[in-house]
Amino acid sequence: IRDRIERPAPGALPGWTGMVAGALALAGVGTVLWGAGVFPGMVTRLLGLASYPYQGLGLGLWCLLTLGVLITLFALGGIGRGQVGHAWVLTLFGEYRGTVRRPGLFWVNPLLLRRRVDVRLRHWRSEPMPAVDADGTALRVIVLVVWRVRDTARAVLGIEDHEDYLSEQVESALARVVSQLPVDAPGLGKGPGRESAPTLRDAESVGAALTRTLAGECAPVGLEVFSAQPVVIEYAPEVAAAMQRRRIAAIDARHRESVLTSVVDAVDDTVTRLTARGLVELDDYERKALVKDLTVAFYAGRTGALED
Repeated sequence: IRDRIERPAPGALPGWTGMVAGALALAGVGTVLWGAGVFPGMVTRLLGLASYPYQGLGLGLWCLLTLGVLITLFALGGIGRGQVGHAWVLTLFGEYRGTVRRPGLFWVNPLLLRRRVDVRLRHWRSEPMPAVDADGTALRVIVLVVWRVRDTARAVLGIEDHEDYLSEQVESALARVVSQLPVDAPGLGKGPGRESAPTLRDAESVGAALTRTLAGECAPVGLEVFSAQPVVIEYAPEVAAAMQRRRIAAIDARHRESVLTSVVDAVDDTVTRLTARGLVELDDYERKALVKDLTVAFYAGRTGALED
């Protein structure tokens, strides 16, 4: 693949050259037939030509007619039509001969085999693909890829089907990138700095990593990847309900911990003010009882207000 690089097709000419050559050859064939008297008198009168008696076609005339027909077929058969955003890859007996990116009519050797390639900027949206994150959680991911064929020789002749190759590489790159990160921060566990570690919810960083990986795999076969972004990252159906309950439980636990912290601070502030101002004199037993009663009252009030 590395030795097969796109190059302009040698001998590619403007389309009018083939049309002119074919027209001249066809005119020569007609002239030979006219001179041999093949055309009926009615045809020659309509064309304003002189009529000649038919005297048969000798070997020399047959050779001229055969040559004229061959030239006509060769000239007209090599005419092709190019479009902006498309290219023609030319091969002869399996050997790469060049690429034509010329828009409009062009002429090449009609013996060359032509394969049309779309070289426009294209978007490819994948079907939901299975993946597993760093915690082993089953996911479904949809990826949007912006790409194009940069080297037609490598893309067409280096692999069997460059579109199938791209889809396979997207799946492979996705598996490698997704398996390095958890989908959610709570799955990282506890430890210094773990809460701020990156996750798959950071679409920008995940997309950048996926683009780099995919571009590196596709460049050797002539494909240029501009962007590969995960547009959907969700739990697989078989684990979605369990993970949803897990997230709700984690949110509820964080909520209860926050409420309890605020209640403890409020109780401490209340008891400190009461004793500091001399409003009450408490021994250890009475102080513990007051703290217990205030804690229950404040906690019930906070949770009840939030639920309402």
